[in-house]
Amino acid sequence: MDSVEIGIVVSGLMLVFVLLGMRVAFAAGLTGLIGLVWIFWAKKGYDPEDFGWALTVAVKTAGQVPHSKVSSQALSLIPTFILIGYLAYYAGLTKALFEAAKRWVGWVPGGLAVATVFATAGFAAVSGASVATSAVFARIAIPEMLQVGYDKRFAAGVVAAAGTLASLIPPSAILVIYAIIVEQDVGKLLLAGFIPGAFSAVVYASLIMGMAVLWPSFGPPVRGYSWKERLTSLPPAFPIFFVVLVIIFFIYNPFGGDPWGTPTEGGALGAFVVFLMALLRGMRWGQFKDALLETAKLSAMIFTIIWGVLIYVRFLGFADLPGAFSDWITSLHQPPMMTLIFILLAYAVLGMFMDAIGMLLLTLPVVYPAVMALNGGEFVSAADSAFGMSGPMCAIWFGILVVKMAEFCLITPPIGLNCFVVAGVRDDLSVQDVFWGVTPFFIADAVTIGLLVAFPWIVLWLPSLA
Repeated sequence: MDSVEIGIVVSGLMLVFVLLGMRVAFAAGLTGLIGLVWIFWAKKGYDPEDFGWALTVAVKTAGQVPHSKVSSQALSLIPTFILIGYLAYYAGLTKALFEAAKRWVGWVPGGLAVATVFATAGFAAVSGASVATSAVFARIAIPEMLQVGYDKRFAAGVVAAAGTLASLIPPSAILVIYAIIVEQDVGKLLLAGFIPGAFSAVVYASLIMGMAVLWPSFGPPVRGYSWKERLTSLPPAFPIFFVVLVIIFFIYNPFGGDPWGTPTEGGALGAFVVFLMALLRGMRWGQFKDALLETAKLSAMIFTIIWGVLIYVRFLGFADLPGAFSDWITSLHQPPMMTLIFILLAYAVLGMFMDAIGMLLLTLPVVYPAVMALNGGEFVSAADSAFGMSGPMCAIWFGILVVKMAEFCLITPPIGLNCFVVAGVRDDLSVQDVFWGVTPFFIADAVTIGLLVAFPWIVLWLPSLA
């Protein structure tokens, strides 16, 4: 059995572990270690006397990988962006943002649900974690929607689906992880997420308004706010947008010249600014401690997944499975666009059984080289080639598509993490209720992904200016 065959067998074993309910981090780390032992022992001809040597080398290799990769400065973005979100919540900035959105768009059909989507998009611009976003708005938005007569399952579905916007709107932890895996510019990837993220929010809002027109019981509008009440709701929400501008100006320097700092430094500056705002708004020690604890818990979960998967990725490198898969994809006699569609459909299926971050970490080392080998320029029309799709821009475009698929996976049964979070926050909701509520948003996500595939300039316009 050659190395590629070993890679296929071990990858199949890893998927079996995941389907049996083992956490992705442990399934990937264990199978990666098994694969490394197998590869090294196979090189010695399966001599029983060399098994101990193979095991020692495999353990040393597996032990070195997590530290060497996770100590990367780029990954320090993740806890700082998560901290920004939790500090904003405990400082009351999130509730102010929702109140402003409610007063300005609550009058449309499905107004509170639409306000939830736009407020979530605003909060996503200071929080890089979908799970945190869903948990925050499950506490804030669902009670208000239930109070005016929304169907509880639909209200829960709105929050779970809108929470996925944090995966795409920067600062996004998943975009940072993608950039590190494929070795692309973190800043440009974060910049590329703005328009697709806002576009996704508009599609969600349009779906909600359409449903509310057809079935008024799903989302009655909220009226009665004067222009004075609307205007007075804006100042308390301004701090959120101020933090976003601070981070953007610091990382991208719109005045020209070199950036003022790295994305990591921008995240740290943003966290410090939100901390000062929280102090000015009277945040107590207990709230600050809760923000730190929640940040530590979520960061530890993400980094544990990364550690385990990196061991599996190192095994894939020794097995040369990414190269073999890339060669196989390029040998197929079909249009590159068709191959891309099949890859995205495969992500939709995988997302039913794996969490978003684990799925990307496990698949990108194999899938990304294959996509790049297809020549990105062949994916798009001549009109779109002006954005440089044949080089790093193709990697950015593909990254946004993959992260959008990861968003989709956050609400698909049976592993949709956002749905579990919303159900966990609300005692009156079951996970089945939340999964029922997010069903209409599958259509919205399918429309968004189709348009991003058909019109790459939606993704590439902003990063092409950087």
